[in-house]
Amino acid sequence: MKAKKEPQKLIANNKKAYHDYFVEETYEAGVALHGTEVKSMRMGKCSIKESFIRIEEGEIFVYGMHVSPYEKGNLFNKDPLRVKKLLMHKYEIGRLAGKVAEKGYTLVPLQVYFKDGRVKVEVGLCRGKKLYDKRQDIARKDMRRETERDFKVKNL
Repeated sequence: MKAKKEPQKLIANNKKAYHDYFVEETYEAGVALHGTEVKSMRMGKCSIKESFIRIEEGEIFVYGMHVSPYEKGNLFNKDPLRVKKLLMHKYEIGRLAGKVAEKGYTLVPLQVYFKDGRVKVEVGLCRGKKLYDKRQDIARKDMRRETERDFKVKNL
């Protein structure tokens, strides 16, 4: 009998990234973690608000990803803000390194989730937004909200 595929369980989402950047491409990467960090993530204690990704010597790392210490972990707990290695294929890292070398591109973690019992990070290849782009997005969201509100009121 085949085991059921469990759906992806979202741990952390980076809404700020969508506000500050245009997301061009997304990639999935595994994360090298210790046991207590995984247990803490199962409880949903992870934040990627201020995190960023860097490629160094052919390896890819995430900085500023906060994983709260596991309550029952005592001496096995690691530093909550330690640099974590991402697990990707070498050709993907090479492609990303080439894109990041271009002007204006950066790597940002978009979300952290469980997939088949393993912690995964969605890495976004992003281009920074200018202030007027952000204003346009805010205006578009406000217009959409108002039309939805009007539609809701009319249908009651």
